[in-house]
Amino acid sequence: MLNRIFFVCLSLSLYSAGSSLSCRWIMDHKFRQHSENSLALLDTMANNSTNTTEDAEVEDTVAFPNLLYRQASKASAEDQLAFTVQILNETAALFEEDHSSASWEENTVEDFVNVVTQQADNLRSCIGSHGHKKKNTKLHMHFKRLSHHVLKKMGHSAEAWELIRKEIKTHLMRADQLVSSLLTTN
Repeated sequence: MLNRIFFVCLSLSLYSAGSSLSCRWIMDHKFRQHSENSLALLDTMANNSTNTTEDAEVEDTVAFPNLLYRQASKASAEDQLAFTVQILNETAALFEEDHSSASWEENTVEDFVNVVTQQADNLRSCIGSHGHKKKNTKLHMHFKRLSHHVLKKMGHSAEAWELIRKEIKTHLMRADQLVSSLLTTN
């Protein structure tokens, strides 16, 4: 396992010469710590929520993009990290929309956005100069549909935000699995 970690980090560091964090950030389990923090904050939001959307689901037009995750899991380590960075950036942008109808404490949402943004920034440092790859258009469109077909269509309501919170939790868990898979042996 250590050989796999070393190989992934070595190959990524070749692309990130000059980056002070390189892949050490992942090796030191900082990604995992941030993932746990962001998921805990999402759970805190659920606990503070007065919404009753237990059985509600996002509509089929914005169904979870399982195929994109399967494709990403087969991509190079660099592409997997770039995909994960995009997920984190899209998540942060989504949570910067009007969430005043949600019953979440403002500081919890701010903490969540800060953790996700910091996680994206640090993970980007593992990719180096290749970290500014073109966005995955299908993933971007998925998040855009979440914004338009869930939030805007439902008037940024508390119920809409609860649906988004659940969807984002799934995204973050899958992103964590994607990055963690880079550190495990085949």
